[in-house]
Amino acid sequence: MKKFFQYSLLCGFAIAPSLWAADVQQLPAHVGGRVLESMAADGSKAYEYSWPAVYFETAFNGDSLSLKFDDDQNNFQLIVDGAAPVAINKPGKQDYQVPNLSAGKHTVRLEKISETQSNSGRFLGFYSDDKPVKLPARKRQIEFIGDSYTVGYGNVSSSRECNDAQLFSTTNSQLAFGPLTAKHFNADYQINASSGFGIVRNYNGHSPEKSLIGLYPFTLHANNFVYNSNWQPQVVVIGLGTNDFSTPLNANERWKTREELQQDYIHKYTEFVKSLQRKNPKAEFVLMASDHVNGEIANQVAKVLENLKASGMKRVDFIKFSGLDLQGCHWHPSAKDDQLLADLIIKHLQNKKVW
Repeated sequence: MKKFFQYSLLCGFAIAPSLWAADVQQLPAHVGGRVLESMAADGSKAYEYSWPAVYFETAFNGDSLSLKFDDDQNNFQLIVDGAAPVAINKPGKQDYQVPNLSAGKHTVRLEKISETQSNSGRFLGFYSDDKPVKLPARKRQIEFIGDSYTVGYGNVSSSRECNDAQLFSTTNSQLAFGPLTAKHFNADYQINASSGFGIVRNYNGHSPEKSLIGLYPFTLHANNFVYNSNWQPQVVVIGLGTNDFSTPLNANERWKTREELQQDYIHKYTEFVKSLQRKNPKAEFVLMASDHVNGEIANQVAKVLENLKASGMKRVDFIKFSGLDLQGCHWHPSAKDDQLLADLIIKHLQNKKVW
């Protein structure tokens, strides 16, 4: 039904006016990733987010659809009926109408592709005057915990040299190895990762009061809302250590020697995985590390694995990777590297017969 008012095209979408037809309603949405959900007086839902790669899905039977945003920080891509993604960059506080929809059933997926750490954004939902269609629930869930490698930091850049604007525009978290792996298995996923953060030490010792472990319990960055849901992944993939070890220790840091840093890392990482295992006792855990820094990262992760096995944990393995071209921004993995890493994880999970 075409009950939206006249619009003008922008980036393949239309800016819908604030006055809508009276029978337009918010469609039910499936949410992937960590979001803070709130409800307005009229019953409509809003979704606030700051972690990477969150996504929203809906389906309906008709020919009209609009999306409501309140986000001038993030880039998105919209996928309608499995077609090529269409970019929606920093939409601000806008309503977008999808043009040229034929009558019939449509499936729609909105994906956040950018990284914003200190700022959150809000998606205010899908709207239509047509009939919603229930989406089939996925049975598989997989979680990825990590740093810039997991985020997809500058992974579609054509150059290793990037300024801040170029880094932002060439980060596509949906092309990082986590979403690629999850989509292969048709699994729901969470990407709980943040560039520059480590287990006990952040890049070059920055922000020593923070760590990925410290951020992990919360729904949003810089927020005191503890994440609490029925999320129960069958697989948890962790890649942390690059920031802990990729730079020399500075004089003002709390570790006096490299050995002290290593021991702290091993202890905290071991306890972190144990805490996750207590929440997800049936999950398969995969620890990942590169051969960078002369093998220092991989060597410490191997010791974490040894500790976990010694404690009685059986469903845990280690994938050591190498051979990346690191053509992304600031010598980070490229989209080609992300596919290589996804293939390694996919093969591992297939061999383990997780699903």
